[in-house]
Amino acid sequence: MTLPMGRPMRQVFGETLVDLAKADERIVVLDGDLGSSTKADLFEHAHPERFLQMGVAEQNMIGVAAGLATMGLIPFISTFVSFAVVRPLDQVRVQVAQTGLNVKLTAGYAGLFTGMAGKTHQIVDDISIMRAMPGMITISPADDIETEQVLRWAADHEGPVYIRLVRDPTQRLFGDDHVFRLGSAVTVREGTDVTLISTGSQTPRVVDAADLLAARGISAHVVHLATLKPLDVEGIVAAAERTGRVVTVEEHSIIGGLGGAVSEVLSEHRPTRVRRIGLRDIYTESAPNDVLLDLYGLSATRVADQVGLMTWGAPAERS
Repeated sequence: MTLPMGRPMRQVFGETLVDLAKADERIVVLDGDLGSSTKADLFEHAHPERFLQMGVAEQNMIGVAAGLATMGLIPFISTFVSFAVVRPLDQVRVQVAQTGLNVKLTAGYAGLFTGMAGKTHQIVDDISIMRAMPGMITISPADDIETEQVLRWAADHEGPVYIRLVRDPTQRLFGDDHVFRLGSAVTVREGTDVTLISTGSQTPRVVDAADLLAARGISAHVVHLATLKPLDVEGIVAAAERTGRVVTVEEHSIIGGLGGAVSEVLSEHRPTRVRRIGLRDIYTESAPNDVLLDLYGLSATRVADQVGLMTWGAPAERS
């Protein structure tokens, strides 16, 4: 059964920062002229004295955020992934990551769903970039519940954090009792035949795919990795040992993303056959969300079809 929809992550972003700022006067928001899109405008209306409109000057925005962090403030960045990661990459690397400053890169409009803004705004290699950057914690929450918890965690954490947020409402994976723990893999469905590992808002679609697979007699073990760095090595190994077969699924390039990260871990700690479902060395294109999911093999139906057609050779060894 398809999971229910939750609130948009961008709405959670604005509302949570408004609430956090009531209790912590160090929190400030820097916006790259996109507040109405990222919902940073909620913060602007609630705390105008701590909202800095930086305009379309993202490199400068990162520099200002770094400067504010040296003064003891906690700056959150409000812009799209394309303008938080790619355009100011040198400033992020030199001024924030290398210095270890307490800047929160809360980037909206990640992945495919950018409101049909076009391939220039669809960034599907940001996980590859950020998790490879020394000192940069990298998190991709699954739904609105986890997004709020990640934001609250980030506000308390001392040091740079990259949080990957998507534009549109997402399926709700977790209940109110969910607790986000940095670097912990979360089993969201038990299974015995194949392990499906996913991240971000793709994980709920993978749970739906597991339901479809169950109807075909395939028992899928589903694991959610919100934290791409630091990775839960023990959790990934345990998930692989569960079935001996691993498929990673991500709304991101398979080069250097979740699939690459899981493959790195297993090649060192528990050699396992890994198949990767995701974007394959391509530039994406504009279309409605459902069309893009089908086109790139990421809808629940397309994921289930791909997993169902996979052949694994001899039966996998299980510990």
